[in-house]
Amino acid sequence: MRIIKTTALLLALTAAGAAAAADAPKTKGLTEPQVRQLLADKGYTKVDDIDFEDGMWEADATSANGKRTDVRVDPASGRIFADAQVSNLSENDIKAKLAAAGYAKIHDVDFDDGMWQAEAERADGKQVEIHLSPDDGAILHVEND
Repeated sequence: MRIIKTTALLLALTAAGAAAAADAPKTKGLTEPQVRQLLADKGYTKVDDIDFEDGMWEADATSANGKRTDVRVDPASGRIFADAQVSNLSENDIKAKLAAAGYAKIHDVDFDDGMWQAEAERADGKQVEIHLSPDDGAILHVEND
């Protein structure tokens, strides 16, 4: 009887842990404390409002020059994208990169908060929102609409 109760308790705890893990953000890399430390190592101070959204960590911070800025951090690579960042790529460059990657019906291409964003259709016909690097147009995150 004791073995059955212990087994049932272990199964319940395992199921509860799995449910909590399913509800946790899918970061594929850096945790919130690691993001905070990375930003501090790069000279950012007063890091506030860290949140995982659209496949990226987002935060408000003060840059090394003393200005408040919004930053995004790629959880896989640790790359930091500040809202004041500029891009040498054009809208047409981004459209060409997405077309080469197999996307169609590319629209609403916009450079916002230091990152390229676009909406497009995947090969299976699903609409997606895509976030791309300002440096080279690399796809950083794809989200179903």
